[in-house]
Amino acid sequence: MMNVMNKFRLDGKVAIVTGGSGLYGEHISTALGEAGALVIVASRGIEQCEKLAANLRSRGIQAVGRSLDLADEQSIEALVEQTIEEFGQIDILVNNAVSRVGLNDIEQTTSSGWLQAQMVNGLGTMLISKAVVSRMRNRNEGNIINISSIQGILGPHFPVYGDTGMSSGIEYTYAKWGIVGITRWLANYYGKYNIRANCISPGGYNPTQNGDYKITNEIFLHNYLERTPLGRMADEDDIKGAIVYLASPASKYVTGHNLVLDGGWSSW
Repeated sequence: MMNVMNKFRLDGKVAIVTGGSGLYGEHISTALGEAGALVIVASRGIEQCEKLAANLRSRGIQAVGRSLDLADEQSIEALVEQTIEEFGQIDILVNNAVSRVGLNDIEQTTSSGWLQAQMVNGLGTMLISKAVVSRMRNRNEGNIINISSIQGILGPHFPVYGDTGMSSGIEYTYAKWGIVGITRWLANYYGKYNIRANCISPGGYNPTQNGDYKITNEIFLHNYLERTPLGRMADEDDIKGAIVYLASPASKYVTGHNLVLDGGWSSW
């Protein structure tokens, strides 16, 4: 019987994280690496990917930065093939990347903006899952983790935005509900191949260390925190435990699950 703490280790595993240097991607990549995985930090922003990978390597973590454009099927296939050629396997895929094009109310949404976002959020997510799961099936082993949102389990609560000018676009809600459905389809279809698929649905995120993303609108913060039982938004560390749990043998009997990470927002 394995010691319970060892069940959270990912030594010898190879993980691809899409949007791997972004808002949540940096902390997802870091968490997987800290647990022992070799991490492929992938996105269109190759310089940021390489910078994060270099930082992780300086800490003794195995990581490489790779270019990935989810709106380009050739880019997806090239990344998957390169990973197999270099490292021999793909154990974990984290579908974290999201296009924020077209985050508008429905009356401001254009067909071109909608389709541009769906090239990443819908088609791109499907294509990279397809490319990776076929390799996982050949090995009879694999793990896919999709990042959704509380906007993928609830309708947007527009009063929280008040008169701040902030809002939540219809395309984002559509995409985030869809990723939960994709998760369950993958889990149900590929379970017989020992491939698991799970989802994480985070609530509001307000990092305390990265000023580029820190939310400062006092009206929105007050309204949001008033509805959150824990009285705060998620910080940089909160997703790390969830991602390692779902990626590791600690959750080996968990599939088709949507882990809600929202400080209690959805419990009302």
